[in-house]
Formats: sequence, structure tokens, C-alpha cells
Amino acid sequence: MSARRPEYHLDGRAVTDEPSFYTALGRAVQAPNDYYGSNLDALADCLRGGFGPEPPFTLVWDDSARARRHLTRRLPADGGEQSYFEAVLDVLREGGVTVLLR
Repeated sequence: MSARRPEYHLDGRAVTDEPSFYTALGRAVQAPNDYYGSNLDALADCLRGGFGPEPPFTLVWDDSARARRHLTRRLPADGGEQSYFEAVLDVLREGGVTVLLR
């Protein structure tokens, strides 16, 4: 019998910019002092352990379309550019998080 993965819910309505994303994420995963990164590199570090829940876990991102509209800064990516929202998804998924966009 396999253990069920923890599941956390991120409220996309609370995401209006990059700092508010990290605040909402920290609260969603119940990280110590609501800290679960403050940029992409720090998020990747948190996913490696020691700062809150360690993957594997599931993140249900409610109202993700609203967050997508706010996390639009363009970043370099393999073969072009991607939005900050897409970069966050990449970091989470590469870190072992199953992300469900709702």
C-alpha cells in the first residue's frame, strides 16, 4: 500500500506579482514563517529540503489563470523566452512537484 502524497492548495487570486506569489506559496505549503523561496533559485533550494515540505507533493493551483496574467515577466529559456509563470511551473515540476492548474 503506497502512501498518499500531501496536497496543498495555492490561491491564485492572491497572486498579483512575483513577491505575492512567493507569499501565497509559502502559506499554501505551510512552510515555516510562510517562506518557500523569494525567487526561482530560492524556490529550487526549498524544494531540495529543509525549508518546508519536500517533494513529492501535489500543488493544486486554484485560479491559476489569474496568476498567469500577473506573472508575465519574460525570462530567457531554451530556444527563446518564457513567462515567469511558465518558469515557476518548470522549477516546481523539475523539483518533483505535481502541479494541477485549476
